[in-house]
Amino acid sequence: MTTSYQVDKTLDCKGLSCPMPVIQTKKAVEALKPGQILQVEATDKGSLADLKSWAQRTGHHYLGSKEDGDVIRHFLRKAAEGKEKHEKTYPHVANLEEMEQKRNDPDVEIVDVREPMEYTFGHIPGAKSIPLGELEERISELNPTKEYYVICQTGTRSDAACQLLNEKGFSKVKNVVPGMKEWNKEMEKD
Repeated sequence: MTTSYQVDKTLDCKGLSCPMPVIQTKKAVEALKPGQILQVEATDKGSLADLKSWAQRTGHHYLGSKEDGDVIRHFLRKAAEGKEKHEKTYPHVANLEEMEQKRNDPDVEIVDVREPMEYTFGHIPGAKSIPLGELEERISELNPTKEYYVICQTGTRSDAACQLLNEKGFSKVKNVVPGMKEWNKEMEKD
């Protein structure tokens, strides 16, 4: 049985990496009418977690995704009128210098929520890799009494990760902004 679907708009985000697919999706959704469907075509594997998280935080409906070779096709439905949520940002933020000062504290852990390939090509020594898309299922690897500095490339995925950790009872969590794009100190590569 073949299921047919109709999209109202297609957005090409192929070749873009975080946070651009989310930024472009946000702009495209704003132009839709409530209930209309947006198809986002992306090649960034991190877009799976990024777009699901964004839709959940803003009240839009993430319908699902289909992979076609290297392209991931995401399907989102714009929220009904009055059901859209104001996008919140996590309030507890640290800059790179603050994180660097706390990095060797045994009660502090750095969690890198970028995709495995991004982590492999360069990460802060000692940072624990838990991609955003795996965070909820791997949350038991973290201790709710510890202090966490959560980092990604720009601060977008780490913001979503901090919100999730906070919802799960982690109270000592900071989003590191601007993220790895500005990190110019020692890095490890796998």
